[in-house]
Amino acid sequence: MSQLYEIVSLPNYGFSVAAGKYSDLLPIHKFGAVPAMSQNQTGTVWDVNDTMYPWDAWATAGVVTVPVVHSSDDGISLTMEGLDANFMPQTETITVSSSAAVSTTKSFIRLFRAYTSASNTHDVLMQRSGTTVAKILAEKAQTLMAVYTIPANYTGYLLQGAASCQSGADATGNMFVRYFGQSSFRVGHSFEVAGLGGPYKYDFKLPIKIPPKSDIDIRATVRSNNARITAAFDLLLHDTWQADKR
Repeated sequence: MSQLYEIVSLPNYGFSVAAGKYSDLLPIHKFGAVPAMSQNQTGTVWDVNDTMYPWDAWATAGVVTVPVVHSSDDGISLTMEGLDANFMPQTETITVSSSAAVSTTKSFIRLFRAYTSASNTHDVLMQRSGTTVAKILAEKAQTLMAVYTIPANYTGYLLQGAASCQSGADATGNMFVRYFGQSSFRVGHSFEVAGLGGPYKYDFKLPIKIPPKSDIDIRATVRSNNARITAAFDLLLHDTWQADKR
């Protein structure tokens, strides 16, 4: 019996994992929202309406650029979380400017979260070669991106998914996964959500195993009325490199 199995079999093991008791286990909570998905449109649940997440912008690793921000946001700190060229976790903090674009010094191959040191009065964009790969909406201070990539040397276990839809609208949702080495995404889980029916929630009694360097993208298609859609999922990352050292 593996140590991982022994740990997750313990009552309330999640508290111990969140507290950092186990060095080879890392909890990940991803959550996103699209402000107003148009009827009959399909897009990723992130901060840009009616738009699929631009994974092609990450064909190679490179710097992330923040265009000129509004004068009221000049000088605030912006922290970006993603993966480096080797798909290992990486974080960088930069200071944004209202007079010139600012780029990271580190090279990223993925970016899946960003947040500011103070509430941003206007939208803040993060771009690769002119393509927006992350966006912090005004006064949110953090991205709302229901996308994620499993870091190298980790295996992800999907534990739970949830979604909601603005009242008066309904939508079809899909969790797409692009398993590392494959050229395209495929559906890993599908759900329906209606605003009047309340939120959708699914606990994976048998967690979905997702290999290292695999991409996750939650997408929605609105069937009636424009709608704000939210989506969230919880992952348990197992550091297989540390496990192999034992």
